[in-house]
Amino acid sequence: MKASTQKNIKTLGITIFILIVLNVLGSLYFHRFDLTKDKRYTLSQTSLNIVKQVKNPLSIKIYMDGNLPADFVRLQQETRQLLEEFQAYNSNIAFEFVNPLENEEESADLTKSLFQKGLTPINITVDDKGKQSQAMVFPWAVAVYNNKEVNIPLLKNIMGSSTTQKVIGSIQHLEYSIADALNKITKAKQKKVAIIRGNGEMKEIHIAKMLMQIRESYYIGPFTLDSVAKNPNGTLDALKKYDLAIISKPTETFSDEEKQVLDQFIMNGGKTLWLIDQVAADMDSLYNQSGATLAYPRDLNLNDMFFKYGFRINPDLVKDEQGSPIKLATGEQGSATQYQDFIWKFAPQVYPVSKHPIVKNLGGIRFDFANPIDTLKNGIKKTILLQSSQYSKKIGSPAEISLNIVTEKTSPEDYLNKGNIPLSVLLEGSFHSAFENRVLPFKENSFAAKSKPTKMIVISDGDLARNQLDKNLEPVELGYDQRTGNLYDNKDFMMNCINYLLDDTGLINIRSKDVELPLLDKEKVYENYSTTQFITIGLPILILLVFGLAFTFIRKRKYSK
Repeated sequence: MKASTQKNIKTLGITIFILIVLNVLGSLYFHRFDLTKDKRYTLSQTSLNIVKQVKNPLSIKIYMDGNLPADFVRLQQETRQLLEEFQAYNSNIAFEFVNPLENEEESADLTKSLFQKGLTPINITVDDKGKQSQAMVFPWAVAVYNNKEVNIPLLKNIMGSSTTQKVIGSIQHLEYSIADALNKITKAKQKKVAIIRGNGEMKEIHIAKMLMQIRESYYIGPFTLDSVAKNPNGTLDALKKYDLAIISKPTETFSDEEKQVLDQFIMNGGKTLWLIDQVAADMDSLYNQSGATLAYPRDLNLNDMFFKYGFRINPDLVKDEQGSPIKLATGEQGSATQYQDFIWKFAPQVYPVSKHPIVKNLGGIRFDFANPIDTLKNGIKKTILLQSSQYSKKIGSPAEISLNIVTEKTSPEDYLNKGNIPLSVLLEGSFHSAFENRVLPFKENSFAAKSKPTKMIVISDGDLARNQLDKNLEPVELGYDQRTGNLYDNKDFMMNCINYLLDDTGLINIRSKDVELPLLDKEKVYENYSTTQFITIGLPILILLVFGLAFTFIRKRKYSK
C-alpha cells in the first residue's frame, strides 16, 4: 500500500473518531452558541424558568406566513428563531406558522374567528422601489396549553412610528411577549390584588382594561372600606390577606379609621399603588358653551400619611409644552364646522428618561391634569419614574382652565428652571406608621409602628389608568385616545408597576432588554439598487467562484506530478 494511501486512511479514521466523540459529547451535554453582539437569541434566566413550567404539550400558532412585506419577513424570522430557542430547551413546545389568507374559501371564516378572539389585522402600505401597495398582516400568535388559550401580540403599536420602527420595537419585546404568555398559561395564580372601594374611586367600567390585564396573572377583587366604621379590626385582617392594594382616583375624604387600616396594611408588608388627584379637574367639564371650568384643590385627608411616608402631592396642575394632541372645532357652528389639531398643555405626554426596569424602553405615556410630587428626606429609597419635560411649570389652584389656552404664545424663558417635575415616584424601604406616637383612631392589639421592607408607587394622576368608552359604552384599550387615534403606553406602564410591586421583576427585566438592529438606508438602497444587489448577492458568489478555481488549480498542480 502506498504511503499516501495509508496517510489518507489514517486521516479518515481520525476524522471519523473525532466526529463520533463530538456526537457522544453533544448527546450528553446541551449548549447553544449565540454569536450575536447583543446576545439576541440567548434566553434570560426568567425565560428558562418559565420554560421549565411546561410539563405537558404546548402548541403555538403564528398567523404570520405567506407573502409578507419585507419588514414583517424580518419579524417572522426573529419570531421563528426565538421560538426555536424556546423549543430547544423544552421539547413539549411545538409551533407552526399559518397563512390565514392562503385559502380564499376558508380565509373569510378564519379571519372572522381571529377577529372574535381579538386578533385584529393591520393594513400597511408597502413601498417597493417607489411602488406602493396595500397588504393585510396578522401579527399575532395563539398559545394553547391544558385547554387554556392566550393571545400573543407580536407587533408593538408605537405611536407616531413607521412600520419599520414598530417592527424594531416589536423585536425588542419579542422574548417578553412570548415568555409573558407562557407564564400566564402555565403558572398557577398566587398573588392577590385588592381594588379599594368606598371613597368615590373610579367605577370598574373606567378601569376595566387594567382589571382584565391584572386578572390574567393574579387574583383580583374589590375591597370596600365601608365596613371600617362597624368592624375596623375585621376589615384590616381581611385586607392583610392581599398582597397589593390599588387606590384609583378617590374623590371622597378618608376617615382616620380607614387611614389606619391602609397604614397598618403597609406596615405588615403590603404593597400599594396610589393613583391620586389632588386637584378636581375633568376634561369632560370643559366641553360646554363657555369652554372653561374651575379647577380646585381636593382634600382627601391623606396628606399627613403621605408626608410620613416621604412624599407630598401638591394641589397644583402641571402645564407642559410637551402636551398631548387634541381636536377642537373651529369656525362657525353647523355644517361649516371644521376640526383642527392643537396641543393640550394640561395633558403632559411623558417619555421616560429613567433607566429603571419599570419604564425602560416604554414610549409616550399620557397624563391628564397631573399634579407635582415632592420627595422628602426620611431614609426611604425614592426613584423618580416619570417626570414632565423641561418646558413645564406648576399652575396653582383654584384656577380657571379654558380651552383658549391652546392658542397662547409662550417662549422657553417662561419655563426657565421650572420643568422636570416628578409625576410618578417609586418608594422602597421600611416605612414609619403615620400613627406612630399618636392616639389611634381604633384600638388594635397588633399595631406596628414600623413596616417590614415593602414598596409603593405614587402616580399623581388618577386618570392614567382610565380607559375611554366607545359609542356602545364598551371600554377601549387602555392608553387609546379615540379623539386623536393615538395609542399611548399607559397599559404597559401600569402592568410594569404592578409586576414590580408583586416581585415579578424577571419579566420586567426581559422587557427592558436591549436589542441592536442595524438597518439599511432605504433611500440609498433605491439610488444604488444594482450596486447593492451585486454586493449582497453577486459578490459572495464571485468570492466562492474564485476560491473554487484557486483550490482546483492548486490541487491539480500538487497531484499531477
